[in-house]
Parts: sequence; structure tokens; C-alpha cells
Amino acid sequence: MKKDEGNNLLPRPPIIVVMGHVDHGKTTLLDYIRQTNVAIKEAGGITQSIGAYEIEHSGKKITFIDTPGHEAFSKMRARGTQVADLAILVVAADEGVKPQTKEALGHIQAAKLPFIVAINKIDKPDVNLDRVKNELMTAGILLEGYGGNVSWQAVSAKTGQGVSELLDLILLAAELENLKYEPAGQTQGVIIEVHLDSRRGIVASVIVKNGILRVGQGIATPTAGGKIKSLENFLGKKADSLEPSSPALLLGFDSLPQVGEEFLAREVKLGIIEEMPLVTVKRPLTVPLEDSQKLKVILKADNTGSLEVLDDIIKNLPSTKSLEILEKGIGKINENNLKLALTTQALVIGFKVDLDKAAENLKNIHNIKVITSEIIYELLKELEDYLTLLKKTANLQAELEVLAVFGVPEKNKQIIGGRITKGPIKNQQKFEVWRKEQSFTQGRILNLQEQRKDVPEAEAGKEVGLLIEADDIIKVGDKLKVFV
Repeated sequence: MKKDEGNNLLPRPPIIVVMGHVDHGKTTLLDYIRQTNVAIKEAGGITQSIGAYEIEHSGKKITFIDTPGHEAFSKMRARGTQVADLAILVVAADEGVKPQTKEALGHIQAAKLPFIVAINKIDKPDVNLDRVKNELMTAGILLEGYGGNVSWQAVSAKTGQGVSELLDLILLAAELENLKYEPAGQTQGVIIEVHLDSRRGIVASVIVKNGILRVGQGIATPTAGGKIKSLENFLGKKADSLEPSSPALLLGFDSLPQVGEEFLAREVKLGIIEEMPLVTVKRPLTVPLEDSQKLKVILKADNTGSLEVLDDIIKNLPSTKSLEILEKGIGKINENNLKLALTTQALVIGFKVDLDKAAENLKNIHNIKVITSEIIYELLKELEDYLTLLKKTANLQAELEVLAVFGVPEKNKQIIGGRITKGPIKNQQKFEVWRKEQSFTQGRILNLQEQRKDVPEAEAGKEVGLLIEADDIIKVGDKLKVFV
């Protein structure tokens, strides 16, 4: 690859997410693209475990986020980040624009992604492309040749007709986006999937966005950290290093990172507190409980009568002004409810209902707050407790995220390193220790250091080392919080 003149940037392959209505052929299209690539065919089911894969078309690479990665796409939007460079909006030629088509378009537009329309299933009889194009126009999508500039391609994911031309459009759109990376720059990327392997431990699927990801680097997200022990490319082959926009399986996290989080990685030399190399990470968005930003709520109940009761009671709570009911419905709390909560950072309340298996998995992976009970008064009590907690969070004076822990605790004392996300933090200050959004112990700062020097206080954004005293052991990912 040829470097840009006058700088150290190199071109990188585009990262593509495919979206659209559930029955319009997203998976079939991805399967056709994958199966026409010899290397991926030989890899068998390996790409299924990583959530992304590369293909080569006209001598150039393209990375696709597979269906599981759509969960990460929603998470990106919630955190104000994004992994994809370009979206493909799939619309079936025999059915046209559906509600989920408009929903997918909303995701794409919210992420400010350029996109291409793939009109799929043109192999079916009685297909009317003009009708589909008119429906797209009504939805606000103006195609090239129809008064707009959105590129489109008619395809059949079943026969492969038009797929090569679609890939040509992707490469052309990527060229216009002028996608670059800095080989010697900060290594960073995005977590797209996480799972626990009984043999290997925590396995994270990641996509590199900048720099070079290498075995042996320290790695950190806003909620987890560790050291890269092993890398595998999307074909399951061991790799010492990977470039953008490469998908990879990564081993080495000490605790579970969250899907959709950004990660940073760099060479780490653990040593005494003055030499600790801390990784600076972008924090996820939180939900401040202020008059200007209400807490969004999703309501579910076992029947319409129960839902009406729940709705009426919540609307008449003294704290109603702090709540906004985003959605309500009957039946079990399902995966779609949790995905909406994930995207909008909403609280889910269930009266006389529980979660289905898929929703339970999402809840556990992303720590989504869900309140359920068979008794309305218990439900309201837990809701009031949660609102009280949010109000306390609004009185947060200072906060530090723990990114490194050094040595073995002695007599309730620990040496830790972290980044101040709200400040200033002062020496000798008392704090609460929070883990997974819950306070579990208290402590005090015994010594505060910045740039190898003792300091009385340090401002937000600074990386510091601390000698602290606490009754419980502090871990990477914990937060030290000081309240007014």
C-alpha cells in the first residue's frame, strides 16, 4: 500500500454492516458473499464465532460484520461510537419497504453512515422495481437516477445476480470516504462480541480501527482490562499482529468487556507506581437524572389490565417528571425490548412477567437494568430505590476509573492506577467503590501521584497513581466515586 504524501497514513479496507427487514435476505446475501470466497469456505464455521470476516474483491479487502455484530452496531449508537464505515440497506423486491426497513434506516442515519441500497430477491416472479423505488422515495431515500444520490443495486442473494456489482459499489463508496489509519499510531478498535470459553476463558471478538494490534500489548476498555495473550484472525489462524480493518479473536481480558466498547492497546511495562503505563479509554455514556433529560422506561405486563394498572401508577408517581415511558406492551420481556433498552439506555419494568432466554442473555452481557415483580408495591419500591440512586449519582463530585492494580494488598492498602473522569480528585479524600453500578465498600486516598510526583489534587482527564485504603480488594474496572 502506498502512503499518503507528507504523512504516515495508509489506506484501510472498509467495514460494512448489512441491515434491513428480518425476511428480506440479509443473511442469505452475507452467506452468498462468504461462500464465494475460497478462504472463508475452507474456514467452515470459524467465522460464525467471530461475528465478522474479510473477503477480497477485485484485489481489495472488505470486512463484513456478520449478523451477531448488529448488536454491537446498536451499542455503538448508544455510546456515540461506531465500528462500521458503510451500511448496506437490504430491501426485498417483492415486499418493498417494511417497518423494520425504516427502523434500520433510522439506525443508519443516527450513526451518520453512508449507505447503499441492495434491492434483493429480483429472481422472484412479479417483481416491480419501480414500486420499491417509489416506496423508498416516500421513506426519504432518494436513489441515483430518481432525483437523489443514494447508490443502489438490484441483486439476487439466491443466484448471485448483481452481487459482484454491489461489491464494486462498496469499494467505490469506500474510496470516496478516504479511509485511512496510522500504522505507528495508538492501537484502537471495538469489541463486537464476547463469550466465555470453558477451556480458554474470556474470548473477545474485536475489529481493529487504527494502529497495529499485537500479542503482548496491554488492552483496556471502560469496563475491563488485561494483556493480549493470543490473537486469531477470522479464519482461526494464529497471528502475532493484525492491521485495520481486521476482525480478530482475542484472549487476555481479566474480566468481561462489554459489546460495543472501544478498546485501546499499547506496549505495557508493569513496574512501580511512578512508571505505570495507563491506557486512556473513552467512557460509555451514562444516564444522568436531570430535569432536562428524563430517564426512559419500557413497560411490560402479563395482560392489558395489568399494563393499564402499571402505566397509571407510574404516571402518578411523585417522580413522574423524571420518567419518560418509551414503549409499553404485554407478554414476556423479549430480545427486542432489551435491544431498545440497550440503544436508548432505558430502564425495563416488568409486572407479572419474566424475561425470555434471549433477553436474559442480553441483560447479563450488557448489565441492562431490569426490574420485575409479581407484586406492584415491591415493583414500585424497587423503582423508587433506583431513582434515588440515580439522584445520588447526579450529586457526583469526582470519579476515577481503575485501569491498573499493582502488587498484593497489604493491611487493606493497595496501589492502583486510573484515569479521572470527573474531578478534581484530592489527596486524603474519602470515596465509595462502585462495581457494576453498585456501591460495595468505602475507602480513603493515602497518597496521590501525577507524573511521578506527589500532588494535593489532580484534574479530570489526568492519569494518576494512588495508594488507597479500603476494606475490600479493588479490581480493574471499579470506580472510585466522591459525592457531595
